[in-house]
Amino acid sequence: MTEANSYRRSPRDWRPLAGAVLLFFLLGGGLAKVRSAEPSYGLKLIAEGLTAPIALASLGEDSEPLLVADQAGLIHLVQSDLPPRTFLDLRPRMSGFNAGMDERGIVGLALHPEFKTNGRFFVAYSAPLRAVAPSDWNHTMRLSEFRVRVDRSTVLVPGSERVILEIDQPGWNHNSGRLAFGPDGYLYWSTGDGSAPNDIGKGHVAQGNAQSRHTLLGKMLRLDLDSGSPYGIPRDNPFADGVDGYPEIYAYGLRNPWGFSFDRGGNHDLILSDVGQDSWEEINIIRNGGNYGWRVREGFEPFVPKPRRGKDPRATPGLLFPEASPDGMPFMDPILVYRTSRRIGEQNDEFGVSITGGYIYRGSAIPELSGTYIFADWSKSMAFGNGILLQADPAAGTHVGARWIASPLPYKGSPSGRVQGFVWSLGEDAKGEIYVMTNGANLVSGSRGKVYKLVPM
Repeated sequence: MTEANSYRRSPRDWRPLAGAVLLFFLLGGGLAKVRSAEPSYGLKLIAEGLTAPIALASLGEDSEPLLVADQAGLIHLVQSDLPPRTFLDLRPRMSGFNAGMDERGIVGLALHPEFKTNGRFFVAYSAPLRAVAPSDWNHTMRLSEFRVRVDRSTVLVPGSERVILEIDQPGWNHNSGRLAFGPDGYLYWSTGDGSAPNDIGKGHVAQGNAQSRHTLLGKMLRLDLDSGSPYGIPRDNPFADGVDGYPEIYAYGLRNPWGFSFDRGGNHDLILSDVGQDSWEEINIIRNGGNYGWRVREGFEPFVPKPRRGKDPRATPGLLFPEASPDGMPFMDPILVYRTSRRIGEQNDEFGVSITGGYIYRGSAIPELSGTYIFADWSKSMAFGNGILLQADPAAGTHVGARWIASPLPYKGSPSGRVQGFVWSLGEDAKGEIYVMTNGANLVSGSRGKVYKLVPM
């Protein structure tokens, strides 16, 4: 293992580099493309009156109609100039919600690559705890298949739900659950580490769920939904034989992925954002078999857990200060990091508290954004919605040692890139155009959720 991956260094060794990177993007550097002083694009309101829109998909080859999944339990049919209408109501099949912040609910939506001819689509959602789960755990995350009529894609086939896979969850947060089909035709499903600070606590194994290859938590999973019953395992999954890890695992070492996507162009990279705990938000290029470091590290720094509720987890010898990954595999470095406001305070000029994953823009409506990775931060504050649109230039990472740099994405009406509300999620339609989904409150209740489209103006 190389010195860069051994993590014998002190966290201070990373600070000069991190400081230089921080100064660079705060001064607006990092993008190869030069943006005009007055952006020629902005956000157009597409739908409102939702709760917490979290995923969308085009039902046809055009941008509309859209299916918009609301974390609160409804999937809406959305078309311009028409109020959203209920397409699928999963609320009777779901677990409940907290009165405050909650990460349960509908967490993923994806249409089969042959949706036009087979009508199959897939939803990940939080179901009540199943009987075989530990009785003191919180809920069960369920992946299910549904179908629409092939001749009428806006008409759901009644009673068509087929459960594909269930994952028991010890807590209400760090679920992730996002879904996407890759260019290989397989379904990718991201999972969080199962809640609890430091990846330690109820439902967390000794080395942490994210590093263990014998739990499905803290992973990127890959399933073949066109073979097997209820699914098959792609032959090149890294642990396909089930000997050294669960065969569903594609990559591991993740904390709480909040969005991932496949680039429609270039190398069709799988780009994933991972929400940090204390210091860093990060973006990773996911590779087959890759280990992305959590909880051994956060960003580029070794991770040193803080004591919680008076109990110092560092008292366990050899558990929290490994010099290499527990399985001896080298870590995959993130392609982008930035400091979280949770660590340095809201008074600083940081982006926010939680990264929101996005897409490399491959649409045609806004040529000046072509090839730009567009993503966001959820909010500058946990209490008041003050999200921000961000951008990075993937071309900056095409040579050895180069990394992407984040900077605000200004748009008409917001030179700072700030968005009113919490940026809950981003979406992409069939034509590669980008959508921004917001919630006016840090709750999975109410009707302050909105869907915007990034359009020329």
